Amino acid sequence: MDTAKSRQYLSQRALKVKPSGIRKFFDIAAAMPDVISLSVGEPDFTTPDHIRRAGIQSIERGETHYTSNWGTIDLREAIAEELQRQIGVSYNPRTEIMVTVGVSEAVDDAMRALLDTGDEALTPDPGYVAYEADIVFSGGTAVPVPTFAEENYEPKAERFAALITPKTKLILLGSPNNPTGSVISREELEKIAALAVEHDLIVLSDEIYSRLVYGVEHVSIASLPGMRERTIVLNGFSKAYAMTGWRVGYAAGPANILEAMMKIHQYAIMCAPTNAQAAAAQALKFGEPDVQEMHTEFNRRRAMIVEGFRSIGFSCHEPTGAFYAFPSIESTGLDDETFTERLLREEQVAVVPGSAFGARGAGHIRCAYCAAYDKIEEAINRIGRFAARLKA
Repeated sequence: MDTAKSRQYLSQRALKVKPSGIRKFFDIAAAMPDVISLSVGEPDFTTPDHIRRAGIQSIERGETHYTSNWGTIDLREAIAEELQRQIGVSYNPRTEIMVTVGVSEAVDDAMRALLDTGDEALTPDPGYVAYEADIVFSGGTAVPVPTFAEENYEPKAERFAALITPKTKLILLGSPNNPTGSVISREELEKIAALAVEHDLIVLSDEIYSRLVYGVEHVSIASLPGMRERTIVLNGFSKAYAMTGWRVGYAAGPANILEAMMKIHQYAIMCAPTNAQAAAAQALKFGEPDVQEMHTEFNRRRAMIVEGFRSIGFSCHEPTGAFYAFPSIESTGLDDETFTERLLREEQVAVVPGSAFGARGAGHIRCAYCAAYDKIEEAINRIGRFAARLKA
């Protein structure tokens, strides 16, 4: 086939979406020796032993077949108990909770279940790389809502309000935020909730980092008056329980919306891995000490990396959630793409350019402080050395 003359087989939606800037630098770093990677948001902890054993025992019991499309009832009941305990909202585990292959699948299911071509979805900028892509794949239009370092990147209701149009259908929030580590306060969530009620909008609330907050309160918008019936809560096990490779997440929300998401899930996925669901149930029932232990260590690393960046002259707001620092590199005179590529090549430190997370991320780098403490220290030393050369 002469590809120069052939018809365009790729869809415009596929062509419109850029490859993930996170994976690009992860893949390059993986092929280089002596690289310290702060690029991927993956805890360096191994999944706790009792959780691993629960997955192994599930296989040994012969649980190697499909589960219900919704997920095992054991896991869904455990999720319902966890949501009641953590955010104070009650869900029916049989009709209002669906187990997914990570939160990533849940976001995609929700976008495709809710958005028609031309519908608009408001989401903070900077924000997780998959949000805009999933909106585009669904046929919708992503509308970035700017956030600012001087406001600790907290999304403000007034900026959402200014961008609402007759085409607006939903608001997509990630709190704590990836890449900035910001956490939306109860006061601001109440204002955003009032907007959602006033304009009859659905809210998609990605709370995957909800157990990793430092000195502040995590509030789920679903817990606010009038919001349970118009909010889909997304969460999972990758971050708090160090279970990234197990690929288990979930969605909780109104039964009619979950039923629509189920249609997509059952045709595209069928069900989350059976043994991984057993491990996830174990995590919820018995993993709280592990969460607290990892939280303490992440908090220690958080303090060190923020102080480290400030000591080398980089402006860096204090993240209060997740495990990311988002310093400005504008003082170096390089754009974030060039900075990131040269840092990797010259000092073997992998970070992610802030522009991968939206226009408001330009001039910043995202650094995941879920690597070991000593590796983060060495990474800061190398970044400082690189920055000093640029100023020489």
